[in-house]
Amino acid sequence: MAAAPPRSSVSAWRPPVAGIAEVFHARFTAHAYPAHVHDTWTLMLLDRGRVDFALDRERHGAGVRDPVILLPPGVAHDGRTVTETGFRKRVLYLDTSVLPERLTGAAVDSPLLRDAALGERLDGLHRALAAPDPLEAETRLAFVGERLRWWLAGRRSAPYEAPGEGVAVRLRELLDARVVEGVTLAQAATALGGVHPTHLVRAFRRAYGLPPHAYLIGRRVARARELLLAGTPAAEAATAAGFHDQAHLTRHFGRHVGIGPAGFARSGRM
Repeated sequence: MAAAPPRSSVSAWRPPVAGIAEVFHARFTAHAYPAHVHDTWTLMLLDRGRVDFALDRERHGAGVRDPVILLPPGVAHDGRTVTETGFRKRVLYLDTSVLPERLTGAAVDSPLLRDAALGERLDGLHRALAAPDPLEAETRLAFVGERLRWWLAGRRSAPYEAPGEGVAVRLRELLDARVVEGVTLAQAATALGGVHPTHLVRAFRRAYGLPPHAYLIGRRVARARELLLAGTPAAEAATAAGFHDQAHLTRHFGRHVGIGPAGFARSGRM
C-alpha cells in the first residue's frame, strides 16, 4: 500500500522589515491557483516538487533546479502542482521599494532565474526572517534586491561611488551608541550621508571582517555577559542587552560563549 502524501500546510506572517509585505511558506499536495494578480512582487524558492504556471498567458514549468521564480506586480498568473507528491515553496511578497515597477517587462520575459548565488542569498534571508534579527534580515534583503536588479537590468551593474574613507568607523560608532535599541540599515545609510545599504555593509565587512548585524549581536552578547555576572536574571538580561527575549539571547549566547546564559551565570557564583 502506497504511503499517503504529506498533508498541505501553510505558514504566513508579516515581518518587521521594510519592503517585505508578507512571508508565505507552504506545502501543497494538490492545488491549482486561479488566474490572479498581486500588487507586490512574488519571489519564490521551490524546495520540493515541480509547478506549472502561466505568466501573461505564457506557460512555464519550474522545479528545484530553477532556484528562483520572480513574478511581477499587476501581471496575471496562475499555478498548479505537477507531481503526485505536490510541492513545497517559500515566498516573499516584496513592495516596489525593493524592485521598481519599471522592471516588470524584464521579469515577464524571464521569470525563472537560474542563479545559485541568488538562491543562496534568498535562502539566507528566509532563515533570518524566521528569527527576530531585523538588521540581519534587512541586510540580506538589500543584497537579494541588488542581485535581482542586476538580473533584470540585463546583468549590468549600476555605477556607484564607493563609500568615502571612515564610513565603516562611523557605522561602528553608530552601532556602539545603539546596542540596545538597534538601528535599521536604512536609518544607518541615511545617517551616514545616504550611502547605499549594500555598499555600507561591504565597507564595514572590509574594515572589520564581519557584517554590521553580526557585530551588533556580538556587542549585545558582551553586554549580556556583564549583566549575568552581576546577578541579573537571564530574562531581564536578554531585553536589557537588546535581545528580543530570553530564547533569542540563548540562541546567540551559546554560539558566542560556548555555554548557555544560565550555565554562564552559575559559573560566576562558583
